[in-house]
Amino acid sequence: MTPVLGRPQRNGLPQGSVLAPILFNLYSNDLPVTRGRKFIYGDNICVAIQSQYFSELECSVLSDMARMSHFCRWPSATKTISSVFHLHNTSATRELSVYLDSQRIRHECHPTNSSVTLDHTLSYREHLTKTAGKLKNGNNLLMKLAGSTWGANTLQSSALALCYSAAEYCAPVWSRSAHTSQVDVQLNSTMRLISGTLRSTPLPWLPVLSNIEPPALWPIQPDILNPPLLPLTSRKLLWLDLQPADIKSRWRHNCKLAQVVNSHLVCDRTNRQPGFDLLGNSGLC
Repeated sequence: MTPVLGRPQRNGLPQGSVLAPILFNLYSNDLPVTRGRKFIYGDNICVAIQSQYFSELECSVLSDMARMSHFCRWPSATKTISSVFHLHNTSATRELSVYLDSQRIRHECHPTNSSVTLDHTLSYREHLTKTAGKLKNGNNLLMKLAGSTWGANTLQSSALALCYSAAEYCAPVWSRSAHTSQVDVQLNSTMRLISGTLRSTPLPWLPVLSNIEPPALWPIQPDILNPPLLPLTSRKLLWLDLQPADIKSRWRHNCKLAQVVNSHLVCDRTNRQPGFDLLGNSGLC
């Protein structure tokens, strides 16, 4: 058998190279065994540990960080943060005392991971506030198009690209939050711009006239295979009622239960209503 000789790589790769993710996956494939679970996204590595006491948590994190630092030899204390998630409001300001290479790691109360802003209770209030701001900016752009003669088809496509794409990002994570009303308000405004309806229009009619599935029916894929053993007690666990379902069927069922004015005028509310092909959106008012 011919031996395979390795050759050290002395040069880096250009930004966006297709070879970079493959080499990084090979490099991080044999990460050391740690007490916490490791999550990798891109070149970010997160070590998550569950513990009942802060002292035990700090000890475990300190041990895992020492192992990771010895293996990688490139983690920087200035680019590493620590965060804690719990429901004890009396310890809301408690910071972890963790060190990396004799430097204390900065504690972040609202860390951002994959563009999702977290908080210590996992209520996602900060993230939903930012998302609502993005949707408001998208609605301002749609408002410019609403006065044109491009029609509802163009408005719907633009709304899906500008607003709904931002609203759907990581929706399975924060969909059970108590602060989702901030996003719902902006999406209702989006549907009003598409359909050309007024604020007095009942909310159940907005998805029908804009021909967009209600956000409550957005599909959630069963991709959570190993849920944590000790989740926060007040959180509504997503994986308890995670069931694949036909969106159209659920939408029809909800429409039958909703008591709205003039519901008899539309037989199947999941179909696109007449008026989308007209110039302008006045035909849907």
